[in-house]
Amino acid sequence: MTKLIQGNKNVSDANLLPWQGDALNTFSDKMKDKEHLFPCIPATQSFSMGHLRYGFVGHPKNYQTSLELASLLKEFTINCKNYGKYTTLIIFFDTPEHLIESSSVEDFERLFWKQLNNLNELDEMDWPAHIPKDPSNHTWEYCFHGEQYFMYCATPKHEKRQSRHFPYMMMAITPRWVLQEFNKNEKYARKIKKQVRRRIDKYDDISIHSALNSYGNADNHEWKQYFLRDKDDTELPQCPFLNSLINKENKN
Repeated sequence: MTKLIQGNKNVSDANLLPWQGDALNTFSDKMKDKEHLFPCIPATQSFSMGHLRYGFVGHPKNYQTSLELASLLKEFTINCKNYGKYTTLIIFFDTPEHLIESSSVEDFERLFWKQLNNLNELDEMDWPAHIPKDPSNHTWEYCFHGEQYFMYCATPKHEKRQSRHFPYMMMAITPRWVLQEFNKNEKYARKIKKQVRRRIDKYDDISIHSALNSYGNADNHEWKQYFLRDKDDTELPQCPFLNSLINKENKN
């Protein structure tokens, strides 16, 4: 299925495969859990308001999956401002048990960045001129079809960081304009960010990752927040996306 599903849509009405229905129901349960509150308050608000959109793609290792992901993200990008001011695209990957058993968190990290690199190759639009191409720049963030996005990845192998755990590989893709809308009221935004951090402390069995920061801060690197490792604060020495734009330009 390569069509977007509307937020809060009844699973039985969506004609889903068993794993897709399971993923959607599991995500819904995670967002609605009143005993273990999911840390990202804007995500739970977006869920409750029906602003989320959902998509399903294939095996994380397959290039066909990248084609499916590019199609869904393009559709979302074109229409996202009609979905609600807190919209986000949730992507579930078909993640078979044998892949989970044979993979580590770092293996999923490589698959995540491979998908982002493939997405960039498939992007029909040029990289926005106002966004640096070097991920080490504090104003850099991932772009697709002319839109700026914050990327989040969860995997079945995350254990200590339950805020990054999901039974299927999953991506949450949030437009920058959504985050700007949320941060318009600075006093309210600061209050929510403090609450989010308190929730992370309770939700995870490990301290908050040192990479978590705010977009635009001089010491911030967005790419480091996209995929957090599970057992410590270690991170890749450089962004795996660093050469992607250069390679694409050279091909053209």
